[in-house]
Amino acid sequence: MDDKPLSCVLLADRHHGLTEGVRGLLETAFGSVVMVADEASLVDAAGRLLPDLAVVDLSLARERGLGWLRAVHERCPGLKIIVLSVHDEQSVRAAAAAAGADAFVLKRDIATDLMAAIELVQGSHETEHIMGENR
Repeated sequence: MDDKPLSCVLLADRHHGLTEGVRGLLETAFGSVVMVADEASLVDAAGRLLPDLAVVDLSLARERGLGWLRAVHERCPGLKIIVLSVHDEQSVRAAAAAAGADAFVLKRDIATDLMAAIELVQGSHETEHIMGENR
């Protein structure tokens, strides 16, 4: 990654324990990490803060599926979004990509894959490599 920290990342997950671990990792690359725990807070924070990136749990809002992803893109069209998930099925990755996710990282692989995914979405690499088709 660049030597200069990026300004802001949104981290959205209902599971506080996981969020704290991911926060520590993200603080190495971003000037600030804003944590939210629900869909409404994510959409609001994206519109107010205009972050460089959002890292969001796929199951943030179970009732609406991936509606949160579309809502964030409507509010903040240029925002890069990395989806975190426990689900390793290709259909889940494809649904996230179709809804507008720029990258997909399995929660079990956060320690090894998240920073690489951030670097890729901040650069000009093809998202097909991040979304898992080539794994």
